[in-house]
Amino acid sequence: MAKKINEQDAGDKITALASLDEAKLSWFHIKAILISGCGFFTDAYDIFIINLVMPMIGYVYFTDAAHKNHVPNLTDGLTKGAASWGTLVGQLLFGVLGDKMGRKKNYAVVMIILIVSTIGCALAGPSKVGWGICTMIAIWRFFLGVGIGGDYPMSAVITSEFATVNRRGFMIASVFAMQGVGILFASVLTVVLLLLFKSHIQENVDNLDTVWRICIAMGAVPSIFTLYYRITFPETPRYAMDVQGDIDAGIKSAKAAMGGSKSSPEVNAEIEEAIAVRAVEKPAAAGQVAGSTWKGFKAHFGQWRYGKILLGCALSWFLLDLAFYGLNLNQSIVLEAIGYGDKEGQTPYDSIWNKAFGNLIIAGIGTVPGYWVSVLLIEKIGRKPIQLLGFAVNALGLAVIAIWFHKIIDYSKTLFFVIYIICQFFFNFGPNMTTFVIPSEVFPTRFRTTAHGLSAASGKLGAIIAAHTFSTIKDIGGPAGSNNFIQELFGILAVMMVLGFIVSTFLPETKGKTLEELAGEDVIETAPSMEQLYSNRSNDEDAIEEQNTQDIYEISIRK
Repeated sequence: MAKKINEQDAGDKITALASLDEAKLSWFHIKAILISGCGFFTDAYDIFIINLVMPMIGYVYFTDAAHKNHVPNLTDGLTKGAASWGTLVGQLLFGVLGDKMGRKKNYAVVMIILIVSTIGCALAGPSKVGWGICTMIAIWRFFLGVGIGGDYPMSAVITSEFATVNRRGFMIASVFAMQGVGILFASVLTVVLLLLFKSHIQENVDNLDTVWRICIAMGAVPSIFTLYYRITFPETPRYAMDVQGDIDAGIKSAKAAMGGSKSSPEVNAEIEEAIAVRAVEKPAAAGQVAGSTWKGFKAHFGQWRYGKILLGCALSWFLLDLAFYGLNLNQSIVLEAIGYGDKEGQTPYDSIWNKAFGNLIIAGIGTVPGYWVSVLLIEKIGRKPIQLLGFAVNALGLAVIAIWFHKIIDYSKTLFFVIYIICQFFFNFGPNMTTFVIPSEVFPTRFRTTAHGLSAASGKLGAIIAAHTFSTIKDIGGPAGSNNFIQELFGILAVMMVLGFIVSTFLPETKGKTLEELAGEDVIETAPSMEQLYSNRSNDEDAIEEQNTQDIYEISIRK
């Protein structure tokens, strides 16, 4: 239910937000990108590193004749998948908590969970009786996933709510692009550690036990360095003013984002113009303070004009992750195409080296460039065109694989590698980036982390379905590893990309629009000037208190 707010505070609120939206890029903005980006670096690093760690665990803990240095497929899948289930829980849980308790409190909590769980994974060991090494790692990875999941809505929304209008996409995309850096660093670190431990591993393969523990533990290092900054990071201006009703705290936070001092006369003129436009044209339910409630959530998204946006965000992310993780089922073919696949008679060292170095090449060529091209172009092209382009290119790429899979493999695995890299590039210069960015912009402040968490959880559900079912589906009608149904499966994924393109049309273009405008809520008719904003806050407190008891009004959300 909306609370009343006096005219003075409502005007100050609209001025502060206009000032924040039109501000120049400051050190505070860069710091916000780095603090949130370090979280996503850790997220991607921890998710990816397990693919290189599990083969090492096989050589150390599964050396008997029955396993032949390989972790059983079911155990391998459950250990890797534990983080995905945790991520699903974390996205839903911290999405709600972010709107209920605030961004600031949860921002630090998710990082603490990440640090503790990562260290727990690195130190995990089998119990004397009962649980083996993979079970212990899986338990820690579930909680690691909770922290990773919580970081999605927290980092996205905090960056969005502090960002300036013309750089918001750039800032959010920069945070998400740190995933690519984390994936790349996981491969680089593994390669370096293998080189450092080469003689020890060749002498005694059990030394891989030290290597994999260092690999995992290193994921906590960036998080440890950024924890202090997350703890001391201010609440976002929009949450403080829109939900908590604390106008003073919101203005203080907005001023911090602008560098803590007055802008130049030229910048002030731009801000004055933005205030005037926002005051009479742009949505800004500045006269209300509304908390997050389930009743309010249902009432808001029960309206098709809002509900279709949440549906578009959730379905596009779900369909994306189905295909994204489905394509990765063929990683072994790609590694073989570039000369880094498994070979007969390989030593443990050579096998691990090939996986690490092959993944380094794939990340360097296809994964990382896509992320950073998105960062460079997202404010020029817009979010929606990038998402539509990515879905269209991947629909075409997956259709080509579906129609000619066996012919391509028989003719040239290098050709398959080229198609794979193109798809990887347009996943990341495409919906893998924009499905993260758009949900942090299009929802009202009081529901922003909840809706972002729901959208992200939908994507993770798609990833879980792909990870746990596609490896079996692709062999339907034939023996394990036959890829007998692979063409049909990729045909299904191509259709998923077409559907992703269709549901993406539900989404608005967010480039150049304020968060209040995108939320689609009502307008305020008056706002003070910049000079009034700064002078009002320094005037005699008694005069302000007297003013605060007058001219009470409320602006309701349009129905």
